[in-house]
Amino acid sequence: MRNELERMGLQVVNVALGGADVVLSPGTELDAAAVHATLDPLGFELLENPHDQLVEQLKATVLELIHYTPVEQWPVLNYSVYLSERLGRDYHYLSQLFSAREGLTVEKYIIRQKVERAKELLSYQDDSVAEIARKLGYRSAAHLTNQFKQVTGMSPTEFQRLDPEHSHRTGLHEVA
Repeated sequence: MRNELERMGLQVVNVALGGADVVLSPGTELDAAAVHATLDPLGFELLENPHDQLVEQLKATVLELIHYTPVEQWPVLNYSVYLSERLGRDYHYLSQLFSAREGLTVEKYIIRQKVERAKELLSYQDDSVAEIARKLGYRSAAHLTNQFKQVTGMSPTEFQRLDPEHSHRTGLHEVA
């Protein structure tokens, strides 16, 4: 993405999960149509609406925490405080905006992301359900199992028994 944006003459300051920050030269306007045409084939989109940008920042923050941060480094705070502090917004506002834009609560989104991470760990590692529950910050394996079954319709053990050739994980961008 950085290369494509720079080819368009944009100065890319930062590229991170869920977004890129660009700086326009003084007197230059963003050619939104050209950016759309460049990003669409790459599977990205230009979010011009500040509310959409904030929802994507929230999603990226959740993904970063659950998929890329070891549980030992997770903040001791609850998710609402963590998201509010990271995004610099009141959690009630974030929650209302997220629900309106995505059609589900932030809490359900977090649960779905944790279940996707559990699926990954169940598929690619030899950890027990109890160890995976610990890695995902659950109080117990039973808690993970209950949420896993609510989301997938099967227990983690049943999931592990599926045909390994069967693709049973959902792309992170598809989890809603």
